[in-house]
Amino acid sequence: MTDTVEAGLRRIADQYRAAYAARNPSLAPISTRVRFSENSVALPFPDGTWDSIAEELGPALTLVDTVQNSIGIFTAIRTLDVTGFLAIRLRVEAGEIVEAEHVFSTPRNLSGPPTPIGPVEEFDHDPDLTALVTPDERMDRATLISIANGYFETLENNTGEIRNTAFTEDCVRYENGKAYADVEKLFRLGRYRFNERVRDRDYVVVDEARGLVMARGFIDHKGVLDTYELTDGTEMKAIFREPHSWHLLELFKIKAGRITGVEATFIAVPYYMETPWAPAARWGH
Repeated sequence: MTDTVEAGLRRIADQYRAAYAARNPSLAPISTRVRFSENSVALPFPDGTWDSIAEELGPALTLVDTVQNSIGIFTAIRTLDVTGFLAIRLRVEAGEIVEAEHVFSTPRNLSGPPTPIGPVEEFDHDPDLTALVTPDERMDRATLISIANGYFETLENNTGEIRNTAFTEDCVRYENGKAYADVEKLFRLGRYRFNERVRDRDYVVVDEARGLVMARGFIDHKGVLDTYELTDGTEMKAIFREPHSWHLLELFKIKAGRITGVEATFIAVPYYMETPWAPAARWGH
């Protein structure tokens, strides 16, 4: 039964992508009461990049959650001559898409300091993200969510302590297509001390068979930290010099209790901006 549900969700994901690329909602089973947001702003449907997409560039990575009937998609698109990374979260009821959430990050959508972003043309997803985990590496839903949440606990007020999570030595984090290696090393150095809050965390798609968790959240920087010291004694100057927030949809690959890979699509938003999706209050702030 679960395999049938998974196949149905993956079919709906493909239909949504095709409809979106064609700017034709009738090509997908989209409810007449669908709720839609883009970059954390509630919009009428269709609007935003539904009206401006020129083509999907891909490659697309899809994950599905047969418990929440939710879908996650990480891909890339072009609007006119602007390319960017797009993360999508869908929720399905009775075979229809009733929620659609987009985060679209482009080189033009920069912030102070500039949001990290790599070239769309050179990016590909780590093939391990979509691979099934072996039975000895597989974890239940609650454990996967807990480990992903520990990542955000570690990121918030990062002092060098690893809090309720773990990483493989070769774990790489991709932020808008730009690679950052040494994930655990940088956390242990306290590199991200300027992160005041990682709030409104919600775990919107969990693919247990592949060890994947897709999360929504915001990272707030108060802009009050001037200089700080890494755990190795290195003096640093905080890069955020004024109140600033990032909004994200972030994907974690987790095997045998360790995060092996991270892929995030995120944008700068007004400081302390909220989501229109009323996140669950299970975790933290």
